[in-house]
Amino acid sequence: MPNRGVISPSVSIEDKRADSAKGEDMRYDAMRTKKRELGFTMIELLVAIVVLAIVAAIAIPGFSRLLPNYRLRAAARDVYSNMQLAKMRAVRNNATWAIVFDTGANRYLVCSDDGVDDDWAATVDNTTEKIINFSDYGISIQYGHGNATTNATVGGGAFPGDDVSFGSNVAEFNSRGFLNPPSGYVYLSNSKNNSFGIGSLTSGATRLRRWNGAAWE
Repeated sequence: MPNRGVISPSVSIEDKRADSAKGEDMRYDAMRTKKRELGFTMIELLVAIVVLAIVAAIAIPGFSRLLPNYRLRAAARDVYSNMQLAKMRAVRNNATWAIVFDTGANRYLVCSDDGVDDDWAATVDNTTEKIINFSDYGISIQYGHGNATTNATVGGGAFPGDDVSFGSNVAEFNSRGFLNPPSGYVYLSNSKNNSFGIGSLTSGATRLRRWNGAAWE
């Protein structure tokens, strides 16, 4: 009479083979799933790179066109700010300060004393607080009026030969903050012939104006 508590060896081997085959199938499916996931990630990465390249190709030329005007505006605003600085320091220190426009070296100087020679324009012995080189702006910023056809004063008219109308190329502020000589303008331009005019009135008030292609604003 057969022993019912003993499992047939043949059945046990078949079950093991089936389990082994099932395990192999599961591992294979897992590997395929992982490969698909990796494949999708790579595709997404390539798509992102292509999109970024397209955006950069569109944006960079536009930014390059805007950069010269951005730098010109920054340079003009700095001239404006430094003229305000000279005025305020002159009043605070009860002294005379000056902006010396050095057109030959494409720069300007903020000075608090004109030295023993009593001459701001001869900058060798001036007490110089700041030196600003237009070349530091990285774009061709220089003294010039670009494509402007008239100067920035109320009456308009011709531009000064070196694009600085302050006497001896010096904007001098006395201890009351008034300008001596009475008024003047300095003009800056860039490689696109755009221009700004920065001027100071007798009262010491400073103006920043841009040529819009037809008039100063």
